[in-house]
Amino acid sequence: MSATKPAVAGTPGVMRTRGWADYALLDSGAGRKLERYGPYTVVRPEPQCLWSPSLPAAAWEAADAVFDPASEEDETGRWRFRGKPAESWPLAWNGVRFHGRFTAFRHLAFFPEQAANWAFLEAQVRAAGQPKVLNLFGYTGVASLVMAAAGAAVTHVDASKKAVAWARENAELSGLAERPIRWITEDARKYVQREVRRGSKYDGIILDPPKYGRGPGGEVWRLFEDLPELAGLCAELLSDEARFLILNAYAERISGAALAGLLAEKLAGRSGTLEWGELALTEEDRPREIGMSFYARWTASGPA
Repeated sequence: MSATKPAVAGTPGVMRTRGWADYALLDSGAGRKLERYGPYTVVRPEPQCLWSPSLPAAAWEAADAVFDPASEEDETGRWRFRGKPAESWPLAWNGVRFHGRFTAFRHLAFFPEQAANWAFLEAQVRAAGQPKVLNLFGYTGVASLVMAAAGAAVTHVDASKKAVAWARENAELSGLAERPIRWITEDARKYVQREVRRGSKYDGIILDPPKYGRGPGGEVWRLFEDLPELAGLCAELLSDEARFLILNAYAERISGAALAGLLAEKLAGRSGTLEWGELALTEEDRPREIGMSFYARWTASGPA
């Protein structure tokens, strides 16, 4: 095997998402966060917010929706509303439009902290011209649409038929339905295994797996058990001209350093740079931040 390997950053980074027209982290503290999603203000649990809120209690009490988890460890639960919200409503980021929705899994059909990744992806795609990219565990497709709008040919894969349907709706809303986007409802691991056998290649890959999940055929995904194999298969799918591979993880027992160590092993034989660290949301009127997930990011060139 070649001694060539990516240069791993010696210190972690923080990819910060600050609010934009349709989203803001208004306040946080006492195990919760107060956010704005378009016309709605929302309170959701966030146990790591150990500090005290900055805004008065009245600002929190005026929220349009509050999520009550089924238990401290459970991602599911129910919403309480002050009025009758829309089933879905349009939001936008840099011209890409998508729907917000109150889901039973405490989020609103997209993850705002990923905006830092969207900006990176948009820049990478524009610099590459018309790259072929793969978005695994693509959910409702905002990252796919950002890349398609920038000129990429996108393959979007998610095991949830409902999520892929929502992604298609977002493409229609964005006026991107005619762009070269392949919508695949399939277990990500099965799809990648088949692509490796076919000899397919991609110029960029996003890998954003959950901690646990099930495929449409009952396949079981467990992050710690299954990620090493999938990361290795993704490395095989990178073309000689590949520009990036992004790996995100929300599991509490993982770290950016662990993700970087995994990619450094799987990308042996390639040069480039491996950055790693946290994705964070920054409050609207103060420098306080919430670390939301971990990332490792390989680029063929130097740090972005």
